[in-house]
Amino acid sequence: MATKKDYLKEVIEHIDIKKHNVVQLVDAMDKMAFSARDLNRAAQIYDRMISDKDCSIILTLAGSLFSAGLKRVVYDMVMNNMVDAIVSTGAIMVDQDFFEALGFKHYKGTPFVDDNELRYLHIDRIYDTYIDEDELRVCDETCGKIFDSMEPNPYSSREFLYEFGKYLDNNGGPKVEDSVIYAAYKKNVPVFVPAFSDCSAGFGFIVHQTENPENHVSVDSAKDFLELTKIKLASKETGIFMIGGGVPKNFTQDIVVAADILQEDAPMHKYAIQITVADERDGALSGSTLKEASSWGKVETTFEQMVYSEATIALPLIAGYAYHKGSWKQRKGKEFQKLYAVDQTPVVK
Repeated sequence: MATKKDYLKEVIEHIDIKKHNVVQLVDAMDKMAFSARDLNRAAQIYDRMISDKDCSIILTLAGSLFSAGLKRVVYDMVMNNMVDAIVSTGAIMVDQDFFEALGFKHYKGTPFVDDNELRYLHIDRIYDTYIDEDELRVCDETCGKIFDSMEPNPYSSREFLYEFGKYLDNNGGPKVEDSVIYAAYKKNVPVFVPAFSDCSAGFGFIVHQTENPENHVSVDSAKDFLELTKIKLASKETGIFMIGGGVPKNFTQDIVVAADILQEDAPMHKYAIQITVADERDGALSGSTLKEASSWGKVETTFEQMVYSEATIALPLIAGYAYHKGSWKQRKGKEFQKLYAVDQTPVVK
């Protein structure tokens, strides 16, 4: 029988957009048709967002992205002021980014394998990628330790992710150089995970709340919504760059309506891009078009573009195009984490 080492051999390497100047390639796509032309327009819209000094850029992430090799792309976007806030699924931020920040890896695999054997060996499969379940349990336990160190209170996911960054900082820094959570912590880029319990953090919560039934931390989802809406209220214009769909997509689109409730005539998102493989046929949110969002008063239609492509192909091209165009060199980060400094209460016991 195979051993765990037989499976966990080849490490997933995160693509580095800095090493690949794709400007000429993406510009050439403008002369093509179908998804190539759509991708070119999306890249131009993203570069326009970065060049617009009045625009705050919100990146949304859904799907198994960092385990697939896209972590460094987002890290470079954060470090080079190409994004001002992130809204993500929990798996991407905790099970994939924080997991690697603790020193663990994702491995190249295959879907053509005996999954019963993988389960016996404590190997979890994400399509054609493997992850060590025993290492993932360490990530779960670390989340619980962070929660144990905090004063019993309800917190937004942003506050929790800030504490994750602080934990890494207080323990010698991440074991990798491209942790998005740590980069966001250092660059004052707030990170929101609207379904925060749906990841390793959730297992940490279970242990923490079981061991502390009367005095424990919990997630305040309404505070999440209010805090993200504060970014909209603090911005003259906003642009959203959505990878996948789901909760992060809807959560970020909805802040326009929330801002409009709090402040009449709040402007719609001026710019919007979505990379997705979903379409409208099944009625799911992930495939709803940006033009549809305009009917809800969420997205303007002048600078919006759907790109029907798998993220590992499209994101490096669009982000790489904007990086090598260099508009970010004249851009200052918004540092929206500072918006909440007045609200931030001491959390460490």
